[in-house]
Amino acid sequence: MSLPDRTAGHRSALWQIWLALGVGLLAVAWLLPVNVKSLNPALLREAGRDTPSVSGFGRELLDLDKPGPAELVLATARQVGDPGAAMLGVVFADFARKHREMMPWGGWDIALEPLLGSNTAASSADSQPVLSFMVTQQARENLRRYLGVSRLPGVRTLLKTAELGSTQRFVPANRAGGQPLDAVILLTAYLWQTEHLSAGLQREVRARAEIAVQTGQMGELEDFYLDILTLGRRLNWVQLSELLRTTGSLGTVGQFAHLARVAPEHLPVIYTAALMTKSADRVAHYLIAFGQPGAQHLQLALASGQGAVEQLVQRQAPVTRGTGPEFELGAGFTLRHPEIALVAKYAAFLAGIFLLLRSLDTRLVFSAGSALRGALPRMNSGLIATLLTFIFFVFSEPFLLKAATLSDYQIKLTIPVIGTLAAPAATPATPPSTMDISTILSITLFAAIQVGMYFICLLKIAEIARQALPAATKLRLMENEENLFDGGLYIGIAGTATALVLQVLGLIDANLLAAYSSNLFGIVCVALVKIRHVRPYKRQLIIEIQSGAA
Repeated sequence: MSLPDRTAGHRSALWQIWLALGVGLLAVAWLLPVNVKSLNPALLREAGRDTPSVSGFGRELLDLDKPGPAELVLATARQVGDPGAAMLGVVFADFARKHREMMPWGGWDIALEPLLGSNTAASSADSQPVLSFMVTQQARENLRRYLGVSRLPGVRTLLKTAELGSTQRFVPANRAGGQPLDAVILLTAYLWQTEHLSAGLQREVRARAEIAVQTGQMGELEDFYLDILTLGRRLNWVQLSELLRTTGSLGTVGQFAHLARVAPEHLPVIYTAALMTKSADRVAHYLIAFGQPGAQHLQLALASGQGAVEQLVQRQAPVTRGTGPEFELGAGFTLRHPEIALVAKYAAFLAGIFLLLRSLDTRLVFSAGSALRGALPRMNSGLIATLLTFIFFVFSEPFLLKAATLSDYQIKLTIPVIGTLAAPAATPATPPSTMDISTILSITLFAAIQVGMYFICLLKIAEIARQALPAATKLRLMENEENLFDGGLYIGIAGTATALVLQVLGLIDANLLAAYSSNLFGIVCVALVKIRHVRPYKRQLIIEIQSGAA
């Protein structure tokens, strides 16, 4: 075999190797489950691996004699489709049958004796809101006498707020009709006395109570009492006390009360997430920030286990769904080293595009013969790969450029009426915020069309360069092909217009991102053809013409 034949054989094998490596790197970049501002479901599954499930967490609560929280956890397990939900339901029913006296309270506490006043609660086996036990004057008087001998300064300060007459949302506790405020104050002081408030919550409540007593104005403390009223009418004793143990601020209590009013159907989910993560603050913040989609993301995380929920509320990021297959093998590495995985993803895409373009360029040039290789235009693979990587980065991050939508669970400044606290407000449906597979396919199609147009333009320049004609004639031929060189822009505008018309007619889902991507790709294609190839080749022809004339 001669030397030229060996070189050609090596070149042929080289472009095939580059092609295979490029396709492999692109596959890795596409499947690696890492994003800048969102979480991949594969990461949630990996984080939840070998961690307690929702049903397992419910069994732990029953072992601790806390059927109240276990009841909400059971509802969550059924809602998220936990495989152990059926068995947990059987265990819960057996527990309720054997311990009927504990069910109204959601558990038992020796300190509950002053609240009872009578044994009527034990006659029911259903969970009862904690405030329902304080409807009678006798129950409140029993609790007041019990708390009256407390030596805790915070408890005594809270009891003094019942004497304030300047309220805006409640009837004062010392007047006719002030039973709701009186019951809430006693319940709050009782929670403090029995150490069911977290340290951070105690500090804030005590500071607000001291300011109220000193100024004679209820102020911000009244908002907290209103939130306790909302939660006390929906949760039993153990459910409420366990929630407040994981709550670190007054703002979180307000957020949970707001969520209980506007989204009661999600109360079991957010309650379970708060107990599993031991941080009601982060769970409430997540729901307030992302609204209805956030509740769906919480359910997805709960279905994967406790570790998935902790990862979700710690990252405070939405979940990317519906974007194709996922690379499960890379989830563990991504979870441990998210920054490195993110760099590796886009580096793999850049290298894959570069190798793919380089292999195609090599194949086109060396298929034309050795005599014409110097005259053929060569692709700037590095520049094109960089541009395509940037475009891939933008389109593969559905939450990167999207403006934050107004959450349907955002707290609004309202003055609720106590009698209507049980009626939840209707919440509008929120459209999905992630990029679906049809959008990705549309963008990929538009990009593929422009890449094909780019190669057509290169082939036309190569055809003109191969012809045995004077430089002036070649220059005229290049000018004659201006419409072809602008073809990428025409195709891009046509693609955008077609997509918009189809969206108006309702034949496809409305998506401006997919529509305008066609125009963007057309601009990039024409810019590369004219600036990178047409202009330098025309300059070369002009120099040849002037040199010949001289």
